[in-house]
Amino acid sequence: MMQLSACIEWLFADEAEDIGDRIRLAKASDLDAVEFWFWSNKDLDAVAAALSETGLPLSGFVAEPIIPLTDPANHAAFLEGLKRSVDVARRLGAKVLIAQAGNDLPGVSRTDQRAALTACLAASADILKGSGIRLGVEPLNTLIDHQGYFLPSTVEALDIVDDVARPEIGIVYDLYHSLVMGEVPEEVVAGRVDRIIHVHVADHPGRNDPGTGNLDLKTPLAWLFANGYSGRVGLEYRPAMPTSQGIEAVRRRLG
Repeated sequence: MMQLSACIEWLFADEAEDIGDRIRLAKASDLDAVEFWFWSNKDLDAVAAALSETGLPLSGFVAEPIIPLTDPANHAAFLEGLKRSVDVARRLGAKVLIAQAGNDLPGVSRTDQRAALTACLAASADILKGSGIRLGVEPLNTLIDHQGYFLPSTVEALDIVDDVARPEIGIVYDLYHSLVMGEVPEEVVAGRVDRIIHVHVADHPGRNDPGTGNLDLKTPLAWLFANGYSGRVGLEYRPAMPTSQGIEAVRRRLG
Protein backbone atom coordinates (compact mmCIF):
# COMPACT_ATOMS: atom_id res chain seq x y z
CA MET A 1 0.00 0.00 0.00
CA MET A 2 1.23 3.47 -0.90
CA GLN A 3 1.92 5.50 2.23
CA LEU A 4 0.91 9.15 2.01
CA SER A 5 2.68 11.84 4.01
CA ALA A 6 0.92 15.19 4.50
CA CYS A 7 3.05 18.32 4.19
CA ILE A 8 1.36 20.29 6.95
CA GLU A 9 2.81 23.60 5.82
CA TRP A 10 -0.03 23.61 3.29
CA LEU A 11 -2.29 20.68 4.09
CA PHE A 12 -4.78 21.39 6.90
CA ALA A 13 -3.46 24.96 7.21
CA ASP A 14 -6.90 26.18 6.14
CA GLU A 15 -8.46 24.27 9.02
CA ALA A 16 -5.99 24.74 11.87
CA GLU A 17 -3.35 27.30 12.74
CA ASP A 18 -1.80 25.15 15.45
CA ILE A 19 0.80 22.70 14.12
CA GLY A 20 -0.24 20.01 16.56
CA ASP A 21 -3.85 20.26 15.42
CA ARG A 22 -2.75 19.81 11.81
CA ILE A 23 -1.08 16.55 12.81
CA ARG A 24 -4.30 15.46 14.51
CA LEU A 25 -6.30 16.31 11.39
CA ALA A 26 -3.90 14.24 9.30
CA LYS A 27 -4.52 11.32 11.61
CA ALA A 28 -8.28 11.84 11.39
CA SER A 29 -7.97 11.74 7.59
CA ASP A 30 -6.22 8.34 7.77
CA LEU A 31 -2.95 9.66 6.39
CA ASP A 32 0.15 7.63 7.12
CA ALA A 33 2.66 10.32 8.13
CA VAL A 34 3.33 14.05 8.19
CA GLU A 35 6.17 16.30 7.15
CA PHE A 36 6.96 20.01 7.12
CA TRP A 37 9.55 22.46 5.89
CA PHE A 38 11.43 24.32 8.64
CA TRP A 39 11.89 23.04 12.17
CA SER A 40 13.30 26.28 13.57
CA ASN A 41 9.94 28.07 13.43
CA LYS A 42 7.97 25.20 14.98
CA ASP A 43 6.95 24.51 18.58
CA LEU A 44 8.86 21.25 18.73
CA ASP A 45 7.31 20.27 22.05
CA ALA A 46 3.86 20.58 20.46
CA VAL A 47 5.00 18.59 17.43
CA ALA A 48 6.46 15.83 19.60
CA ALA A 49 3.30 15.68 21.73
CA ALA A 50 1.00 15.45 18.70
CA LEU A 51 3.15 12.78 17.05
CA SER A 52 3.10 10.76 20.25
CA GLU A 53 -0.64 11.21 20.71
CA THR A 54 -1.56 10.21 17.16
CA GLY A 55 1.15 7.64 16.54
CA LEU A 56 1.93 9.27 13.20
CA PRO A 57 5.56 9.22 12.07
CA LEU A 58 7.31 12.34 10.86
CA SER A 59 8.70 11.65 7.39
CA GLY A 60 11.15 14.53 7.34
CA PHE A 61 11.85 18.23 7.00
CA VAL A 62 14.34 20.70 5.55
CA ALA A 63 17.95 20.73 6.69
CA GLU A 64 18.57 24.29 7.80
CA PRO A 65 19.83 26.78 6.90
CA ILE A 66 18.83 27.02 3.24
CA ILE A 67 21.85 28.70 1.70
CA PRO A 68 23.60 28.10 -1.63
CA LEU A 69 25.62 24.91 -1.27
CA THR A 70 27.28 25.77 -4.58
CA ASP A 71 29.32 28.38 -2.65
CA PRO A 72 32.12 26.88 -0.52
CA ALA A 73 31.91 29.90 1.78
CA ASN A 74 28.55 28.59 3.00
CA HIS A 75 29.60 25.04 3.77
CA ALA A 76 30.68 25.52 7.39
CA ALA A 77 27.39 27.21 8.28
CA PHE A 78 25.35 24.54 6.51
CA LEU A 79 27.21 21.67 8.15
CA GLU A 80 26.78 23.18 11.62
CA GLY A 81 23.10 23.63 10.87
CA LEU A 82 22.89 20.06 9.62
CA LYS A 83 24.14 18.80 12.98
CA ARG A 84 21.30 20.67 14.69
CA SER A 85 18.82 19.35 12.13
CA VAL A 86 20.02 15.81 12.81
CA ASP A 87 19.46 16.33 16.54
CA VAL A 88 15.88 17.45 15.85
CA ALA A 89 15.32 14.55 13.46
CA ARG A 90 16.49 12.10 16.11
CA ARG A 91 14.19 13.67 18.68
CA LEU A 92 11.17 13.50 16.38
CA GLY A 93 11.98 10.24 14.64
CA ALA A 94 12.40 11.67 11.13
CA LYS A 95 14.53 9.73 8.65
CA VAL A 96 14.69 12.22 5.76
CA LEU A 97 16.27 15.66 5.58
CA ILE A 98 15.90 17.83 2.50
CA ALA A 99 18.65 19.98 1.01
CA GLN A 100 18.38 22.56 -1.73
CA ALA A 101 21.31 23.50 -3.92
CA GLY A 102 20.57 27.22 -4.03
CA ASN A 103 20.48 29.60 -6.96
CA ASP A 104 23.01 29.73 -9.78
CA LEU A 105 25.89 31.96 -8.71
CA PRO A 106 26.68 34.77 -11.16
CA GLY A 107 30.23 34.76 -12.44
CA VAL A 108 30.96 31.21 -11.22
CA SER A 109 31.16 28.33 -13.66
CA ARG A 110 28.68 25.47 -13.37
CA THR A 111 31.65 23.12 -13.10
CA ASP A 112 32.93 24.90 -9.98
CA GLN A 113 29.44 25.16 -8.49
CA ARG A 114 28.76 21.49 -9.05
CA ALA A 115 32.10 20.57 -7.47
CA ALA A 116 31.24 22.68 -4.42
CA LEU A 117 27.79 21.11 -4.09
CA THR A 118 29.27 17.64 -4.39
CA ALA A 119 31.89 18.39 -1.73
CA CYS A 120 29.24 19.73 0.66
CA LEU A 121 27.07 16.66 0.24
CA ALA A 122 30.08 14.41 0.85
CA ALA A 123 30.88 16.29 4.06
CA SER A 124 27.21 16.00 5.03
CA ALA A 125 27.43 12.22 4.64
CA ASP A 126 30.16 12.16 7.28
CA ILE A 127 27.84 13.92 9.73
CA LEU A 128 24.95 11.56 8.91
CA LYS A 129 26.96 8.35 9.05
CA GLY A 130 25.43 5.85 11.45
CA SER A 131 22.42 8.02 12.24
CA GLY A 132 19.92 6.22 10.01
CA ILE A 133 19.00 9.64 8.61
CA ARG A 134 19.49 10.45 4.93
CA LEU A 135 19.85 13.76 3.13
CA GLY A 136 18.11 14.28 -0.19
CA VAL A 137 19.11 17.07 -2.53
CA GLU A 138 16.03 18.31 -4.38
CA PRO A 139 15.84 19.35 -8.04
CA LEU A 140 13.35 22.22 -8.51
CA ASN A 141 11.70 23.61 -11.62
CA THR A 142 13.04 26.89 -13.00
CA LEU A 143 10.11 27.61 -15.32
CA ILE A 144 7.50 28.62 -12.73
CA ASP A 145 8.49 28.44 -9.08
CA HIS A 146 12.27 28.72 -8.75
CA GLN A 147 13.76 30.82 -11.53
CA GLY A 148 17.54 30.84 -11.26
CA TYR A 149 17.82 27.63 -9.24
CA PHE A 150 21.06 25.77 -9.91
CA LEU A 151 19.67 22.25 -10.11
CA PRO A 152 16.51 21.81 -12.21
CA SER A 153 17.66 18.54 -13.79
CA THR A 154 16.87 15.22 -12.13
CA VAL A 155 19.57 13.51 -14.19
CA GLU A 156 22.24 15.95 -13.02
CA ALA A 157 21.06 15.58 -9.42
CA LEU A 158 21.39 11.81 -9.69
CA ASP A 159 24.82 12.19 -11.31
CA ILE A 160 25.92 14.31 -8.34
CA VAL A 161 24.61 11.69 -5.92
CA ASP A 162 26.58 9.06 -7.82
CA ASP A 163 29.69 11.26 -7.61
CA VAL A 164 29.26 11.48 -3.83
CA ALA A 165 28.73 7.70 -3.72
CA ARG A 166 27.56 7.58 -0.11
CA PRO A 167 24.42 5.78 1.12
CA GLU A 168 23.54 8.75 3.31
CA ILE A 169 22.93 10.96 0.26
CA GLY A 170 20.12 10.67 -2.29
CA ILE A 171 17.54 12.86 -3.96
CA VAL A 172 14.06 14.04 -3.07
CA TYR A 173 12.15 13.47 -6.29
CA ASP A 174 9.25 15.87 -6.74
CA LEU A 175 7.11 14.74 -9.65
CA TYR A 176 5.54 18.20 -9.91
CA HIS A 177 8.91 19.86 -10.50
CA SER A 178 10.10 17.09 -12.81
CA LEU A 179 6.99 17.10 -14.99
CA VAL A 180 6.86 20.91 -15.15
CA MET A 181 10.40 20.75 -16.54
CA GLY A 182 9.18 18.39 -19.26
CA GLU A 183 11.04 15.37 -17.91
CA VAL A 184 9.80 11.82 -18.45
CA PRO A 185 10.16 10.15 -15.04
CA GLU A 186 10.63 6.66 -16.45
CA GLU A 187 13.58 7.98 -18.45
CA VAL A 188 15.32 10.36 -16.06
CA VAL A 189 15.43 7.96 -13.10
CA ALA A 190 15.78 4.72 -15.07
CA GLY A 191 18.12 2.34 -13.26
CA ARG A 192 18.56 4.72 -10.33
CA VAL A 193 15.29 4.55 -8.40
CA ASP A 194 17.26 3.40 -5.35
CA ARG A 195 18.82 6.89 -5.10
CA ILE A 196 15.36 8.38 -4.36
CA ILE A 197 14.76 8.75 -0.63
CA HIS A 198 11.45 10.62 -0.78
CA VAL A 199 8.84 11.60 -3.38
CA HIS A 200 6.60 14.67 -3.59
CA VAL A 201 3.51 15.26 -5.69
CA ALA A 202 1.31 18.18 -6.75
CA ASP A 203 -0.63 18.98 -9.92
CA HIS A 204 -0.16 21.68 -12.54
CA PRO A 205 -1.21 24.39 -13.11
CA GLY A 206 -1.61 25.85 -9.65
CA ARG A 207 0.38 23.29 -7.67
CA ASN A 208 -2.94 22.11 -6.27
CA ASP A 209 -4.48 18.75 -5.37
CA PRO A 210 -3.46 15.82 -7.59
CA GLY A 211 -6.24 15.32 -10.10
CA THR A 212 -7.20 18.98 -10.39
CA GLY A 213 -4.72 19.81 -13.16
CA ASN A 214 -3.10 18.34 -16.24
CA LEU A 215 -0.37 16.10 -14.83
CA ASP A 216 -0.52 12.31 -14.91
CA LEU A 217 0.90 11.50 -11.49
CA LYS A 218 -0.59 8.03 -11.11
CA THR A 219 1.42 6.43 -13.94
CA PRO A 220 4.91 7.52 -12.82
CA LEU A 221 4.09 6.72 -9.20
CA ALA A 222 3.08 3.21 -10.17
CA TRP A 223 6.28 2.90 -12.21
CA LEU A 224 8.44 4.08 -9.30
CA PHE A 225 6.95 1.50 -6.93
CA ALA A 226 7.17 -1.24 -9.56
CA ASN A 227 10.86 -0.42 -9.96
CA GLY A 228 11.88 -0.55 -6.32
CA TYR A 229 10.80 2.65 -4.62
CA SER A 230 9.47 1.80 -1.16
CA GLY A 231 9.30 5.18 0.60
CA ARG A 232 6.41 7.49 1.30
CA VAL A 233 4.73 9.90 -1.11
CA GLY A 234 4.68 13.42 0.25
CA LEU A 235 1.53 15.42 -0.50
CA GLU A 236 3.08 18.84 -1.01
CA TYR A 237 0.31 20.78 -2.69
CA ARG A 238 -1.83 23.86 -2.10
CA PRO A 239 -5.30 22.51 -1.33
CA ALA A 240 -7.94 23.88 -3.67
CA MET A 241 -10.57 23.09 -1.02
CA PRO A 242 -10.46 22.30 2.71
CA THR A 243 -7.91 19.51 2.95
CA SER A 244 -10.16 17.12 4.84
CA GLN A 245 -12.78 17.38 2.09
CA GLY A 246 -10.38 16.69 -0.76
CA ILE A 247 -8.01 14.10 0.64
CA GLU A 248 -10.05 11.00 -0.22
CA ALA A 249 -10.29 12.07 -3.86
CA VAL A 250 -6.52 12.61 -3.92
CA ARG A 251 -5.98 9.13 -2.53
CA ARG A 252 -8.12 7.58 -5.29
CA ARG A 253 -6.45 9.61 -8.04
CA LEU A 254 -2.96 8.54 -6.99
CA GLY A 255 -3.96 4.89 -6.99
